[in-house]
Amino acid sequence: MSNKKIIKTPDAPQAVGPYSQAVEAGGFVFVSGQIPIDPRTGSVVQADINEQTRLVMENARKILAVAGCGMSAVVKSTIYLKNMSDFAIVNEVYGSYFTADPPARATVEVSRLPKDVLVEMDFIAVK
Repeated sequence: MSNKKIIKTPDAPQAVGPYSQAVEAGGFVFVSGQIPIDPRTGSVVQADINEQTRLVMENARKILAVAGCGMSAVVKSTIYLKNMSDFAIVNEVYGSYFTADPPARATVEVSRLPKDVLVEMDFIAVK
């Protein structure tokens, strides 16, 4: 695919497997699932759901910035929660990043997430 561009920044967690932080293709930017990893240390932030969610959003924001997008360019996201009881807190933090015209979204509870974190999110943005 000749129009595929890999998006990478040292300001967000590095991929821990055979995937890219994000890929730009067909006028969209596809951000891989982000978990609450501190990009400076490479370690999971052991914090409450509020802080984990905020770090996930900040990491995604930094990746999108390198791709030339802002959070306002996000058209679809998926939130994966370890516990649906955290939905209200996650929703509040998430909403602070999308104050106008929020993207389409799905939220699901999953039995387990990488590195036993509380939340993971992926994003699709339009270029």
